Amino acid sequence: MLIITIKQGKEKSILSGDPWIYLSAIEKVEGKPQERSKQGATALVQSSARKFLARAAYNAKSQIAARVWTLREDEPVDHALIKRRVAEAVERRAGAVQDADPQALVQLVDGEKDGLPGLLVHGYGGVEGYLVCQFNAAGVDLWKVSIMQALVKATGCPNVYERCDKPLREGEDLDPIARARAGEEPPQRLMVRDGEKLVPMDIRTGFIYPR
Repeated sequence: MLIITIKQGKEKSILSGDPWIYLSAIEKVEGKPQERSKQGATALVQSSARKFLARAAYNAKSQIAARVWTLREDEPVDHALIKRRVAEAVERRAGAVQDADPQALVQLVDGEKDGLPGLLVHGYGGVEGYLVCQFNAAGVDLWKVSIMQALVKATGCPNVYERCDKPLREGEDLDPIARARAGEEPPQRLMVRDGEKLVPMDIRTGFIYPR
């Protein structure tokens, strides 16, 4: 098991709900070398007095060395947790999605707010449209397959595209990847609702074409 021990006094921010654990807050990391080098591996986080604080995704290559999954000692980080949180995030925004313009780019998952640190998901065009996902942290990147399966199930949309925010992924020492993960890839140019107007956009990158 991978165990992160937090420096004395640094546990306060975790207990107050801060989902980010910086490298400077860590006293030591214990575990097998392959576990310590596995980006996004689940670690038990404990205080200097060895009291349970959280379970988090660990990334030795990032300044944000760990991102909290849960503060509950009885809640394992597994496929069930990931799929449940994706489903809850989509359900939480179901009303907004239903009321949205079909040509709007609607947020379905908002990272830490939904207990999925580093994951951003937007939908376009409803069931017949596209899901655009950004895996901006090692933890959600490791659970990518489960996340995409849960998104397809929760939304009914079969078309999933992985968008790449290169600076964020490089900051996590993750390869810059951008490609269709399931179904069809979005067209290079779509008309997207922006307030009162429609703008030509490549939803794969967020680039807005000059008009």
